[in-house]
Amino acid sequence: MNFDLHTHHFRCGHADGSIRDYIEAGMAAGLEVIGISDHTPYFASPEEQAFPHIAMAKAELAHYVDEVLSLKREYAGRIDVLLGIESDYFEPHAGLYRDTLAAYPFDYIIGSVHSVDEVSIFNKGRWKGLGPQEKQRVKAEYYRLITQSARSGMFQILGHIDAMKGNFPAFAEIPAAAEVDEALRVIGECGVAIEINTSGGTKLCGGWYPSDDILERALHYGVDVTFGSDAHKPSRVADQREAVAARLKEIGFTHWVYYKQQEKQTVAI
Repeated sequence: MNFDLHTHHFRCGHADGSIRDYIEAGMAAGLEVIGISDHTPYFASPEEQAFPHIAMAKAELAHYVDEVLSLKREYAGRIDVLLGIESDYFEPHAGLYRDTLAAYPFDYIIGSVHSVDEVSIFNKGRWKGLGPQEKQRVKAEYYRLITQSARSGMFQILGHIDAMKGNFPAFAEIPAAAEVDEALRVIGECGVAIEINTSGGTKLCGGWYPSDDILERALHYGVDVTFGSDAHKPSRVADQREAVAARLKEIGFTHWVYYKQQEKQTVAI
């Protein structure tokens, strides 16, 4: 069963193409399952569309859901189109996000930490002038938020759990083994999956998220894994999927998972 659960489209303001374009690209790539998972609106903002180049407007959410469900019906029998979404995890607003998303029939929700101390994890400038101790604090806070996102019960999948290295590759060298292990232990206990996300290849760090070291530790803690290209253009759908499968086998994983109607589907690698 070939699947890709993490794709975006024009509504988020920083991706190219329509939902149909991604479905067609998935079929061309030999996928049997494709998940559509654009970014949630900023529900806690008083503005209709707080960040037009980051996430869709609030009013677009219902249109997004309707379009995915319509295309799911249209493509039935050719490719299984799943309704997903990528939700930010903002600790103070977790209840609002949970209640808002519960009104829609999502097959799965990807929970991603995109900001720490109200600064984007991809902001290259956030690291300027920080000493070793402050860098460790920031990394520890990142993994604390990931740990809390797993505990929240809001998500089936956690997105790109070391993506803070994306535009700052030295992030990987900042000591935080205890915090990473605690996050993985909690993720395993809560039964949440982590994705292998190949969009790291579009950032300064190259490769994919998370690192082999984190994947090896995830296996130790019994964490399920899934696959997402995090495609922001149709040509990246299923990007490096076979290479990821091969690496997971080398590490010792025997299966990965996807979610349909929020029920785990287990697939041999």
